[in-house]
Amino acid sequence: MPRRARSLLPNGCYHVFCRGVAQSNIFLDQLHFAVFMDKFDSVTARFEWTCHRFCLIPNHYHLVIQATRPNLSRGMHRLNFTYAQWFNALHDRVGHLFQGRFGSYVIDDDRHYDAVIRYVDENPVRAGLCSRPEDWPWSSAGRRAKR
Repeated sequence: MPRRARSLLPNGCYHVFCRGVAQSNIFLDQLHFAVFMDKFDSVTARFEWTCHRFCLIPNHYHLVIQATRPNLSRGMHRLNFTYAQWFNALHDRVGHLFQGRFGSYVIDDDRHYDAVIRYVDENPVRAGLCSRPEDWPWSSAGRRAKR
């Protein structure tokens, strides 16, 4: 079944994700994580998103955000574009950093929301990066406040 066109998606809460091209790392060290988070904070403010959760893994990231559909697409374009520009300039490289467009799913109800939150929080544990979700520094797991 083909996915719904983004133009038909409602305003709401989204699980958003994006992976490095050919599953390559997009975050190589602490500086990369920090720069992405600065850009994410800027985009969140500019496009009036509410971030419920985030998790950055070396080769991909997950976001759970509340947004209007037009602001979701524009904001994700800005986030990925500005981070890729910075990454490519720093490493004297050209070409795509991300594998295709970002993926997104509308979170339909409370049960779905709870499942997505668990999935995002547990991502670094499944990737073998830590033993508990709250131990991963580039995730909102264990934090009480919304970003």
